[in-house]
Amino acid sequence: MTPHTAQSRTRQPGRPAAGRALAVLLLTLLMLLPGGAVSARTPAGPALALPAPTGRHPVGTTWLHLTDHGRPDPWRPELQRELMVSVWYPATRAAGPPAPYTTAGVSARIVAATGLPVPPELLTTVRTTARRDVPVRPGRWPLVVLSPGFSLSRESLTGLAEELASQGYVVAGVDHPYEAYGIEFPDGRVADCLACDAWGEGTAARVVTGRAADVAYLLDRLLGKRSAWPGARFVDPARIAMVGHSIGGASAVHTLRTDRRVDAAAVLDGTLFVPVPAGAVDRPVLLVGADREPDHSWVRDWPGLAGWKRWLTVAGTGHMSFTDRPVLGAQLGLDPGAVPAERQLLITREYVTAFVDRHLRHRPAPLLDAACPRFPEVTVTAGAPHPDRS
Repeated sequence: MTPHTAQSRTRQPGRPAAGRALAVLLLTLLMLLPGGAVSARTPAGPALALPAPTGRHPVGTTWLHLTDHGRPDPWRPELQRELMVSVWYPATRAAGPPAPYTTAGVSARIVAATGLPVPPELLTTVRTTARRDVPVRPGRWPLVVLSPGFSLSRESLTGLAEELASQGYVVAGVDHPYEAYGIEFPDGRVADCLACDAWGEGTAARVVTGRAADVAYLLDRLLGKRSAWPGARFVDPARIAMVGHSIGGASAVHTLRTDRRVDAAAVLDGTLFVPVPAGAVDRPVLLVGADREPDHSWVRDWPGLAGWKRWLTVAGTGHMSFTDRPVLGAQLGLDPGAVPAERQLLITREYVTAFVDRHLRHRPAPLLDAACPRFPEVTVTAGAPHPDRS
């Protein structure tokens, strides 16, 4: 595995080599071409684009800025905790231009972190499917909360979010300020990654517990009497799941322990930094892992998952395979590795949708029960995980 493939096997933040250098490497993988060349593609050239979602509903999106006046920011305690949230939802129509993928300020921070000579606005060229602020289709939609990986921001899971919204879910992608290279607020302020420089003993647990508090506040603001989003009247508060990539996945499992409103959690290749005591989690958990040795925390905490559970391993994938990065990287000329880039996103979409369909809509989901000929890359484990390798 060379440093020029889209699917890095680099270990996640929080392991011994964690910190800024690792996060920079993960973002650098997006920009590098095979052989070490750098893409010269600019916004005037062919646009980057995410695959269209496959569900029957048009997709709308809106951005929310929330301020928790009752909680200091864990990274800047002199400030109140602020969140940026993208909400994707089933819409009544697909009208107007596609919504922006991210802001110029966020794109510039990500590009600057790589130190590469590419246009700072590169990520603003990504074409999405969702339309900004179109009306919500009336219904009683389940809610899925998304939490991105360390140093990444909420746009990194847009391909998954649009798919879920097209299938009839409201999706709330949460940005956790000062844990990503850039998070831009409506007044133009950009929160930089203070956690990237502060990583050390106990930082991972601090991130996980802080994100659980972020999600609790988000649910309060969405589902309370004075909702921050008018479309929330179409959300079913009795059907909520949380899905996270990397440390966002660890946060999803921890949120099951701290917030009974969340019914199920899916982890996309994330170490469980806060141990799960035996029997502590009694609701459904899906673990989706990249192609490498089993994560030690998954082996450790498997007995603590007392409800429905599955462990999936996806051959030919790496840590970033469960985000938008392989698709965008391939369009920039990167080699996505053994599994084509759009297929990596397809696998993520199919298995996460099956998971939330099963546990929020009580639909059959045979993908989660046994090997599927459509997806020979995926190994499904329902019992003791990989006993011969643990």
